[in-house]
Amino acid sequence: MSVISVVGIDVAKAHVDVCVLGSMGRLAKTDTIDARMLAELASVLVQREDLARFLRPLADAQQQWLAALVTRRRQLLTMLNAERQRLQITPAGLHPSIEAIVAAIKAQLDDVEAQMVGHMREHFGELDRLLQSASGIGPVASATLIAELPELGRLSRREIAALVGVAPMANDSGSSRGRRRILGGRFEIRRVLYMATLTATRHNPAIKAFYQRLTAAGKLPKVALVACMRKLLTVLNAMVRTSTPWGKSLHRT
Repeated sequence: MSVISVVGIDVAKAHVDVCVLGSMGRLAKTDTIDARMLAELASVLVQREDLARFLRPLADAQQQWLAALVTRRRQLLTMLNAERQRLQITPAGLHPSIEAIVAAIKAQLDDVEAQMVGHMREHFGELDRLLQSASGIGPVASATLIAELPELGRLSRREIAALVGVAPMANDSGSSRGRRRILGGRFEIRRVLYMATLTATRHNPAIKAFYQRLTAAGKLPKVALVACMRKLLTVLNAMVRTSTPWGKSLHRT
């Protein structure tokens, strides 16, 4: 079985925008209408000669469990941050209650992270070592990429950038040329890639040099950082495709 993936949107769980429904003459929005619209989209896609590039296999049991662990870790971090924020605005008499919850969440977080590391070592050890050979990619980034970006190494550099949402999209009309910007993609992958790139701009010689060259040329820091995210992702994509650890042969500084 497969699911259809269109520019970073998994159709099996996609949200149909109201504007899209309106353009098709439907003013109401319900789950039934959403499902019908997705079915119409699929009926068009299956007629395309390049249908294969819109499909990705369903994850196997090991990858599904890794994705569940990654998601649970993310949920626990969200809860932990929420409790820590409450600590700042809650009367001192209630601090023990919050601190008890914080301690419990930390214990659960340690347990989930231990399971995640063990599962990675058992089932994805080679791929994990390959990804972590890139300075900036740590255990969490590696686990997230393996769990939530199975297309890594299977797509072209442009396709993988568009899928994650770090490809600059045109914003032109007639003779007007608008500023390119990133759109869509997989938010959680992009968030992890952002943090990995921040580290890489400090400790990865290739990414650091690329970032400095862009900012020296007048690029805004955020624009330069997004470009570095795209560069790091495309190199990782090449590494996985060729089973080659990080090295100068895969990138130009």
